[in-house]
Amino acid sequence: MKLEWMGEYREFVEQLIKYCNYYAASYKKERCYGTEIPISFAQIQIVEYLLENEELHQNMSEIALRLGISNSQFSKLTDKLVAKGLLERFRTLDNKKDVIVQVTDYGKKIYDQYAKVIYKYHFSKMFQAGEALPKEYLPVVAAMLGTGCASEKKSKKKKEVLIPISKKRTDAKTQE
Repeated sequence: MKLEWMGEYREFVEQLIKYCNYYAASYKKERCYGTEIPISFAQIQIVEYLLENEELHQNMSEIALRLGISNSQFSKLTDKLVAKGLLERFRTLDNKKDVIVQVTDYGKKIYDQYAKVIYKYHFSKMFQAGEALPKEYLPVVAAMLGTGCASEKKSKKKKEVLIPISKKRTDAKTQE
C-alpha cells in the first residue's frame, strides 16, 4: 500500500529517513575520523558550530537551542570536549552566570583533521549529487529540512571580554 500523504515527496522522504537513521546510529559513537583522538558526530557538531559562530559569544543555552539538543546533553558533551582539550570555558565581565565556550587551538587542529576526512568520504559525494540542483533551490531544501526544528533567531551581541574559568583541583593533596 502506498501512503497517499507523501505524494510526490515519497522518494525524498524515504532517502531522508534512511540518512537520518544512519546518522542516528552513529551520532554518539566516538571514532577517529581522521583525527588523532576519538570524537563523535555529536561532539564535532559543537566544535563546528562554535568555529562558525565564535564572534557571537553565545551562552551554552543559546548554542544548545541552535543545535536542537537539550541543555543537559549540551553540557555533557561540552564537559567531554573540555576534558579532551578541544574547548575552553569562559565567563563575561558583564554576566558571571553565563558560560561561554570557545574552541582551543588543539580543537581547531582536530576539526581540520576531521573536516578533510568527512568531506572526502561523505560530503563530497553528497555535494556532487547536488550539482544537478540549481543553486537557488538550496535555500528551499534547507527550509524544508528546517521546518521540523524549533525556530530560533541569531542574536547580535556586542563584543564581550571573556575571562577563562579556572580549573578546580579536587585531589586530596591540594586540599591540605
